[in-house]
Amino acid sequence: MLKIEGLTVWARYAKRWLQANYNSGLDWSARVGASEGKEKEPKNKRVLIATSVAGHLTALNVEAVVAKSLQVRGYKVDALLCDSVLPACMDCQHSYFPTTLTRKYLLAYGPKALCVSCTTAGKKAYENLDIPVQLYSQYLHKEDLAKIEKLMSETAFGEIRQFQLDSISIGEHTYAGALRFFARGEISKEPMSEDIIKRYFRAALLAVFMTRNLLKNNAYDVCVLNHGIYVPQGLISEVCRASGVRVVTWNPAYRRGCFIFSHETTYHHTLMSEPTSVWESMDWNDDIESDLMQYLHSRMEGTRDWISFHDKPEFDVGLIQSALNIDFSKPTIGLLTNVVWDAQLHYPANSFKDMTEWIMETIAWFASHPELQLVIRVHPAEIRGSVPSRQRVVDEIEQAFSQLPSNVFVIGPESQYSTYAVMNQCDSVLIYGTKTGVELTSIGVPVVVAGEAWIRGKGITEDSSSKEGYFRILERLPYRARLQDDRIRRARMYAYHFFFRRMIPVSFMAERKGWPSIEPIISNVVDLEEGKDLGLDIICDGIGTGSPFVYPAEKLMTARRAG
Repeated sequence: MLKIEGLTVWARYAKRWLQANYNSGLDWSARVGASEGKEKEPKNKRVLIATSVAGHLTALNVEAVVAKSLQVRGYKVDALLCDSVLPACMDCQHSYFPTTLTRKYLLAYGPKALCVSCTTAGKKAYENLDIPVQLYSQYLHKEDLAKIEKLMSETAFGEIRQFQLDSISIGEHTYAGALRFFARGEISKEPMSEDIIKRYFRAALLAVFMTRNLLKNNAYDVCVLNHGIYVPQGLISEVCRASGVRVVTWNPAYRRGCFIFSHETTYHHTLMSEPTSVWESMDWNDDIESDLMQYLHSRMEGTRDWISFHDKPEFDVGLIQSALNIDFSKPTIGLLTNVVWDAQLHYPANSFKDMTEWIMETIAWFASHPELQLVIRVHPAEIRGSVPSRQRVVDEIEQAFSQLPSNVFVIGPESQYSTYAVMNQCDSVLIYGTKTGVELTSIGVPVVVAGEAWIRGKGITEDSSSKEGYFRILERLPYRARLQDDRIRRARMYAYHFFFRRMIPVSFMAERKGWPSIEPIISNVVDLEEGKDLGLDIICDGIGTGSPFVYPAEKLMTARRAG
């Protein structure tokens, strides 16, 4: 068995190496060689594209294009790559180290097999772009390594999670990295979890010291990186902000061909903190609303998105009702989960310690309210996401309840039952952090927010800030009515802002089968020049000048209809 598992793991390594070496999306020689672009007037701005983990090929592809786009516009651009320095990073996942034996290998030798493909991919992506590369090892000195070892030895394991160095939340990012590695929200019982956490702790410290030294030697105006959380990106972000370097983060959006860019911190935070004035006063008419509703309808099957969790979703409410043995004619409340380990660590807890506690206490509350039904839809990303969860909500519920209350029903992550079809049958829906609240309120479904979701604080949902407040809201259920027209209109305005304005369409990247899932489709770097693509212009201007990352979708649509 161990032999088979070992062969499987090494097969994964080999596949990564082949992808890094032969992925056509990284072959820039023809594109750059064919360039006829004009020399641009240099801009007095220096940009760091902090790719770091080049083994994440999708992110690498996007950042390489952004780097070249900025360069052809006159910006001075550097790329930052890890050259096998980190003992663990966001590229390390349980799938590569699934057994005790493979974890012992990681602890003894580090992620060297991953590092080979990672460094190969980074070098290949940037070598033909005329983009200077900064390497981690250049900015880590003997005295830094000695300080790191001293901090490691002086910090008790129980102190790691809360550990800060000069206000840099090293412990928070350490644990986020470890949770992602194990794909679990609770890892204390995982074999060798303490050693893995210490490994991420060392990696986080290395990232901090490296970034500090890099910034001492190079005067960057802005740093661009994927996500802005985990190890090492989260640490690079924090050090840059503390050093006065402006930070831009990005992530693939939900709509196909679109990306979300944010200033200063991860979009997980900025989408909650941006003022409502950004969208509530925008132009609004029937045509814009129609475009939104067509898109929201498409999301039921994911036909216009980068990712879809169902290939053949089941919309037949009668069939669903019969299979679940639920009666939708009775007052029914929906509950939508998130992936347990995902980004919620980076949010402040308000009503509950975490999502799992929220789910269990909600089930217990409904057990004493038999007049109501609760239908829990477990997020399909638990099994279909890029990093499948190893801590399943269904398992957590089964451990907490030997027998579910008769008025509580669970739809597992593997189910093809349409989330939208089920939730539309509900009086109201309870959420913790899912974006689905944006969509549900747009069709009039009342939503109660118990955690940190993007729809929170927009004047659209019922938001709890304490456990007591949450249960007071539940005592008012069922609402027995859809949202009023003015609130639905407000919900749709925000949904349009979220899906059409904050998600910036670009023409330079296309979806592909396999890994990486996105690749460049430009034929010449001339295609990256200013004025060739509005979305790319907005991205580059936002990076270069700090202008908002907002696409004027409603204005363009109105102009097209008028013309």
